[in-house]
Amino acid sequence: MDKKLKIYIGLLVFILLGIIYIESVKPKEINWYPSYAAKHKIPYGTYVLHKEMPSLFPKKKVKDIHQNPYTFLKDSTNNGTYFFVDNALNFGEDEFSELLKFVKRGNNVFIATNGVHIDTLQTETSILTTSAFEEKAYQKMSNSIFGETEYHFDRDFSKFYFSKVDTLNTTILGELVVRNENDSIISKKPNYIKVKHGKGNFYLHTFPQAFTNYNMLLNNNYEYVANVLSYISTPQKKGVNASTINGGESTVLWDAYYKTGKSSITSPMHYVLSTPPLKWAYYIALIGVLFFIIFKGKRNQRLIPVITPLKNQTLAFTRTIANMYYEKSDHKNIAEHKINYFLEYIRVKYRLSTLKIDESFYKNVASRSGNSEEKIKDLFQKIKQIQSKSNITEDDLIALNKAIEDFKAYKNS
Repeated sequence: MDKKLKIYIGLLVFILLGIIYIESVKPKEINWYPSYAAKHKIPYGTYVLHKEMPSLFPKKKVKDIHQNPYTFLKDSTNNGTYFFVDNALNFGEDEFSELLKFVKRGNNVFIATNGVHIDTLQTETSILTTSAFEEKAYQKMSNSIFGETEYHFDRDFSKFYFSKVDTLNTTILGELVVRNENDSIISKKPNYIKVKHGKGNFYLHTFPQAFTNYNMLLNNNYEYVANVLSYISTPQKKGVNASTINGGESTVLWDAYYKTGKSSITSPMHYVLSTPPLKWAYYIALIGVLFFIIFKGKRNQRLIPVITPLKNQTLAFTRTIANMYYEKSDHKNIAEHKINYFLEYIRVKYRLSTLKIDESFYKNVASRSGNSEEKIKDLFQKIKQIQSKSNITEDDLIALNKAIEDFKAYKNS
């Protein structure tokens, strides 16, 4: 491992440790996501409400329902008070039909959501708007037995109210009160109603935020929630036992299906990112891969091999052949090769034909090579003598070689 790579690895480890330290010491951001899930302790979860349900309904059993209402209510033996709290609820036609049957046979349904539009119950909701410069919204129970206490929730929220109700079957149980900067009431609208249907009732509330962790723990707002739920925790007729009213009031059916923040794993990556340790392990792995790409993943220069050029073996080959002939004492053959190379030398160097050796040839060679005609005649006479013999001696070969070399070396002398 080279020094440069060690520096990169050390730098990566230092950065990762720094990230882990910063994440461990920095305060966690508040998650204001409107979950409404019973398992969530975030401000807009319903952990507190779900935990307090046994005390709010002391004579009832609380049961979590993880199925959709249509499937669950197909079993007509399921009875009780079906409890819905969520940011938005959109029941299908068949689904709400089962809820109507459920209530009609003597059960209750409590729905707290932002805006309820149910044609079957002849109810509609709208959002309240005012022209006040500064306004504050309060929740208040309509019945005088709860006093005139108004409950304020300090975070902004949409001011839904019931703009249309069935007056024959509807009872107003709570109101939305809006005051201006002078604390004068500028609007008062119903936001909690009871709608009678068959032998049971629908309880509809347009402010689900009141039932979340944050608002239940804010000041004395838990009293408001207790007052709202008191309508379905006690019988509405004198002499009737709350545990046996309508034959199914002994059970509160907590809806765990229609929750904005309900548990759902749509993919393995969703599970990884929703689990903090796995999420950080995933992020660190990505950072590591990024560093690898930057520092090590770039193209490395390949070594350029040293290619030794091919040697010119002509001279070695010539020497080998010559030695072979010499060792065999084949002087005649060597002389023939020597003569052929010499004639080729004249043809190439002096541009003369060697087909006809005569006086004219001697003169031309002499004039172009600078050698005398006599010397040239003697050389070619030796060549002719050697060519005429079938065998020659070593001395003849040496004499021929010396004559040819003298001819070639004349101009360089």
